[in-house]
Amino acid sequence: DGTFLGCKHALALLKRRGGSIVNVSSVAGLIGGHNFAAYNASKGGVRLLTKSVALHGARLEPKVRCNSIHPAFLEGPMVDSILAQTEFPEGARSRLARDIPLGRFGTAAEVADLCVYLLSDESRFVTGPEFVIDGGLTAR
Repeated sequence: DGTFLGCKHALALLKRRGGSIVNVSSVAGLIGGHNFAAYNASKGGVRLLTKSVALHGARLEPKVRCNSIHPAFLEGPMVDSILAQTEFPEGARSRLARDIPLGRFGTAAEVADLCVYLLSDESRFVTGPEFVIDGGLTAR
């Protein structure tokens, strides 16, 4: 509901002067997992909601753009919490990092940099796609 309501209220404000919306999803919105059905569905929903909002915003004058970003594992509390639930957290961390072709987790700052680009006029011809920021995880 949060992403839908965020888009709804942002559109009401942005349709006056144009602008950009960035929705945060996950690589789990692009690839499935045997134990993440509800999470996969909700993140996939963010992806398609973004595309619908992008098409709606393109009809407005001034234009409102909408894009989604799909990070993989990021350093921070969410991954730490997931790893803490395993029998060997450090081993699990190493295995997950090895699955990422760049060999490490992403950072919040890297995701923020992508958001800044998508919110700026530098991306004025970009609306609707999903931006994957995953260290190459989904390239396999």
